[in-house]
Amino acid sequence: MRILHTADWHLGRTLEGRSRLEEQEQFLAELVEVVKDQKIDAILMAGDVFDTVNPPATAEGMFYDSVAKLSQQGACPIITIAGNHDSPNRLSASSPLAGVQNIHLFGYPVNNIVKVPVGGEMLEVAALPYPSESRLNELLSENSDEKEIRNSYDARIQGIFSNLASQFTKGAVHMAMSHIHVAGGSASDSERPIEVGGAYTVAATSLPEEAQYVALGHLHRPQNVGRAKTLARYSGSPLAYSFSEAGYTKSLSIIDVVPGGKAELTEIPINSGKPLVRWKAKHGIQEVYQWFEEGKDTSAWIDLEIHLTDALSMEEIHRLRKEHNGIIHIRPVFHYEETLSEEKVKDIPIDEAFRRFYERQTGGGTPDSRLMELFLSLVHKEEEE
Repeated sequence: MRILHTADWHLGRTLEGRSRLEEQEQFLAELVEVVKDQKIDAILMAGDVFDTVNPPATAEGMFYDSVAKLSQQGACPIITIAGNHDSPNRLSASSPLAGVQNIHLFGYPVNNIVKVPVGGEMLEVAALPYPSESRLNELLSENSDEKEIRNSYDARIQGIFSNLASQFTKGAVHMAMSHIHVAGGSASDSERPIEVGGAYTVAATSLPEEAQYVALGHLHRPQNVGRAKTLARYSGSPLAYSFSEAGYTKSLSIIDVVPGGKAELTEIPINSGKPLVRWKAKHGIQEVYQWFEEGKDTSAWIDLEIHLTDALSMEEIHRLRKEHNGIIHIRPVFHYEETLSEEKVKDIPIDEAFRRFYERQTGGGTPDSRLMELFLSLVHKEEEE
């Protein structure tokens, strides 16, 4: 059996107000081709289909159109769970229609495993949608102590998995899937935290060892889970959603497995989407214009850091953005003269000390004459008193 694991699509998400819908549409089209080319038998989507509980209609339409193509009229079953960004009710509302095409949508935690015939075999999945206290409809601990909350939460998740895994039957392929934060996983800035100071995390050893593979969602960097008793993995997001993910290789996870056998993992790189790139112009604005002339990263989203001696004018900022419409941030870094710590403060005139202090506090700003006069008048008043 050949199973594709994906997660964290975040359809409808923007990057500082810039739409990513076109890139997301490209990814979904690429996913359809991968499923056909790799002869995928079933798909596990481990949560965060959408970026908000109330996604734009365009994003919803994109999702339903894509899963209909992916299911190939029911030939390739799809099991999807809600993540912390998804509305569980909204995601599962279309289940009666989706089920006709072998698309299984789960918003809230359930007590029974999902059984889906695949070819001449049975796929059994212990599927656990994002299990917050509110979605579990339980108060897991009356104690406010973080360690106590973490232990209670971990025990509850372990108990849910244990109950689901006890329903696995001999001769079937056994999978588990959830949208949780496993302790020790490498996070990025683009994930909305689901743990409170580490309280709502799950130990890797609490993942069900009865499963041949555990498909996880939430963390956006593709990674295996260390210390788990079975092969467990975050597939990661298909696109980079913050500059902390610059340089990440995005991929899809494909699992080859037979009943009772060891799961074999293959990564398929994702080619869709614009890369997120950090530029550091240590030699000033002219270095940036040189990069423009060289055609550097023309199809990327850019986080630009420029080392400067003077602040950029609005005209210069507009020109930079006009030259490259993918520039998201422009962050000036100012070169200062020797700092106060390098000189004896008593040897520096008070107005010069204030000017340097103001520069450092404002990131390179210069106090105007009125502010200087006000500061000096206060100093003189203090001296007179």
